[in-house]
Amino acid sequence: MAEISFSDIAIVSCGTLSLELNHLKSEGFLDTQHLFFTTPGLHEDIHELERQLLERIGRAREKADKVLVVYGGKFCYVNADEPTRTMQQIIAEQRAGVARINATHCMDMIASEAERQRIADEVAGGEKVWWMTPGWIKFRHKVFKGWDKGLANENFPRHSGGAVVLDGVGYLDTYMAEHPEDFLEYSDWMGIPIIPYPVTLDRFKSLLTEQAEKLNAGSK
Repeated sequence: MAEISFSDIAIVSCGTLSLELNHLKSEGFLDTQHLFFTTPGLHEDIHELERQLLERIGRAREKADKVLVVYGGKFCYVNADEPTRTMQQIIAEQRAGVARINATHCMDMIASEAERQRIADEVAGGEKVWWMTPGWIKFRHKVFKGWDKGLANENFPRHSGGAVVLDGVGYLDTYMAEHPEDFLEYSDWMGIPIIPYPVTLDRFKSLLTEQAEKLNAGSK
């Protein structure tokens, strides 16, 4: 992967991915000084999502001419009131200099559909899997805001392969060691096992680089 600088790009992301982005910043891959996060779990409240996203983009533009939005598409923003309004449309409405990562949701940023199928075959025998990233563990009460046990029972148990956490930052190892009771309670609440699966952040880095290159090319 060719090295590229993000120093003149501001990044606006769903807070669910703050663990991965801060990790990439600390290791030196992301050399931007400008990371802005929306509240995790706003796919449950798309009007607040849009409000926060536009506000963060506005703040980001005060710091840099180029803004990279780290949000998925059709799974992160579903507008029941305006079904034709999409995340792609929101980004297109911003003037030049704003790009969005090419992925459907945060799990897709970490592992492609083909990679996820391979992992499901490996750990769940091809059974249906509920996919998560570490942010879904850390920010559980925001991501599943308003969910009770009844709603959990409606959604999770049909994923007989369990909940697989695509962990590219080693968060689950620490979490399970420091909060074993919370981890077990989370799994009990879901009604399925939670399975940590270590991955690299290579795909995420590649997708970020792809959009940074487009932003940089557009500014020349």
